[in-house]
Amino acid sequence: MPAQSGRGQRQLVVVGAGAAGLYTALCAAREGAEVTLVSATELAETSSFWAQGGLAAALAPEDDIESHLADTLAAGRGAVRESAARVLVAEAPRAVEDLARLGVDFDADSDGRLALGLEGGHSQRRIVHAGGAATGRRIVRRLAAVVATEGRIEVREGRRAEALLTHEGRCTGVVLDDGERIHARATVLSTGGAAALWARTTNPSGAVGAGLMLAYAAGAALADVEFMQFHPTAVVAGIDGSGDGLLVTEAIRGEGAVLRNADGERFVDELAPRDEVARAIYAEMMRRPGTTAVALDMRRVNPALFPSVVASLRRLGIDPEASVIPVAPAAHYMMGGIETDLQARSTLPGLYAVGECSCTGLHGANRLASNSLSECFVFGARAARAALEEPELAPVALESSRPAAQSGSSAIAVPAQESRERLWRHAGLARTAEGLRTLLEDPHPLVRLIASAGLERKESRGAHWREDCPVIDTALDGRHVTHVTGQESVWEHWK
Repeated sequence: MPAQSGRGQRQLVVVGAGAAGLYTALCAAREGAEVTLVSATELAETSSFWAQGGLAAALAPEDDIESHLADTLAAGRGAVRESAARVLVAEAPRAVEDLARLGVDFDADSDGRLALGLEGGHSQRRIVHAGGAATGRRIVRRLAAVVATEGRIEVREGRRAEALLTHEGRCTGVVLDDGERIHARATVLSTGGAAALWARTTNPSGAVGAGLMLAYAAGAALADVEFMQFHPTAVVAGIDGSGDGLLVTEAIRGEGAVLRNADGERFVDELAPRDEVARAIYAEMMRRPGTTAVALDMRRVNPALFPSVVASLRRLGIDPEASVIPVAPAAHYMMGGIETDLQARSTLPGLYAVGECSCTGLHGANRLASNSLSECFVFGARAARAALEEPELAPVALESSRPAAQSGSSAIAVPAQESRERLWRHAGLARTAEGLRTLLEDPHPLVRLIASAGLERKESRGAHWREDCPVIDTALDGRHVTHVTGQESVWEHWK
């Protein structure tokens, strides 16, 4: 059993050790808190490790936070919670500075200044990288190293949360897969997203929304789960199909790579927001029955800028210096998740969420590239500060807390391959009411919620494209579909 603070409780338990979880735990420890960090894998082996994007922050002399805000609002297609976006753009530069102080070695130009990249939807170069497309790897490795030496953080590697503990409408900790209970004043979920629920995805197999379902089972609200972003440029197949879904970072298009159709013609602005580029690729594929990919041409891009991507492609038998890369959209990032406020508090007292499992409304209907990694640090710091203000649990709460979902329940269900294929077919880039209704009886609970939200949103907005409702309904601007266990879905307007 872990050492406990106070009356048999930690001040904070963080579930998930990606970028958001590691940073949240460190921020809390720097404030003097005793933290338990639960990681399903060894540290530095999380989904964040594979993140190729960077951190979006207005750092260039010609850039400013209002420009970053405008780009975020435009990309989000009228569904962004502006207050959350203002927090992100204002605090992202400080997050970059703090990571540098923690030892993250960001890429610099020949003059020693940060080398800022350009990605889709951004009007300025404002993407901070570390090792080119190895940003996630560099950051997670460094944060994991700092966590390992921080005496106030106790790490549980190779362990999973099976359920949240609750008492009288409050989250009081977690139950791990070996039955251990960890009580805490505040519990922070940083468990990642759900893109691996779709059959074609850029995500590792474990990204199936487990944190969302743990929170949902405990009574916390979920929001915007119909908004799954499809990354436009994921590799199709490769040797023995082993490379299917490998993400080719958008930064490569920022350095001049172009997309070509079967006739060798460019057909889209490669640096338009991701929903627009993904739909343009989909339209090209639909225009030519049997087509499974378009061509990404990076033959004029300096391969030294993206050594990890080039090496991965060559392992798949693709030489990007000599030939084009077959790519097509794949499920990549869920804009929805556990509904939170601007301090990362969920609707269940005592429970917080940060990173991709959360939904502050920052991303709206279409995430602006590289805002998500910045979000991990901006809202991770906010979660740590707010969580440490939570009151100590009373003895009765420690004695009477109960798991909100028993081990083996559907709250942490692994999706069947049939569910993944149905979700890709009926809740992929193009959707209809008829197709979404077929998902309402799916065995997986999150698949059913995604279908329900998609049916509620009778419009096309950002990543949610309804062929039977092909235009934006302006009456739904700024409105969000939310779900709570045992209740009908509710539309909310967040300030």
